[in-house]
Amino acid sequence: MIVFRLARSKYRNDLSGKGVEKTGGRWNSKGVALFYTSESRALCTTEIAVHTPLGILPKDFELVTVDIPDTIKIFELNHNDLPTDWNSIPHSGTTQELGDSFVKENKYAVIKVPSAVVQGDFNYLINPNHKDFNKVKIVKKEKLDFDDQLFLK
Repeated sequence: MIVFRLARSKYRNDLSGKGVEKTGGRWNSKGVALFYTSESRALCTTEIAVHTPLGILPKDFELVTVDIPDTIKIFELNHNDLPTDWNSIPHSGTTQELGDSFVKENKYAVIKVPSAVVQGDFNYLINPNHKDFNKVKIVKKEKLDFDDQLFLK
């Protein structure tokens, strides 16, 4: 399976999840490493757009294409297992608890979670501490210039 990530150029080779480990995210608490990817280039772009202040055009980003081999099993959250506030803004601690448990249990390398930004689309979170993580590979890196219409108008 091919997934995508947008990263600043200096982090394009970093699959460690250390960035979000420092800050926490919707699906992980501070201190828990996860590598966030999206099912499409468009979802990656949207995820960056909602976290960028209006009027600022993000610079120095690269689109990183990542291969998750078909041999790696992916855990998919059942919609019924999602907390009612899973897509709240700002995100709640309930989704962080789910992601933290996923990492702690360490049964799967990847979890498929719904995007809170684009209804019906999905992000794939990869546990860098799982034994199969070394099978996940970057297959392509390319500079990405955002269309200023998304950020400046």
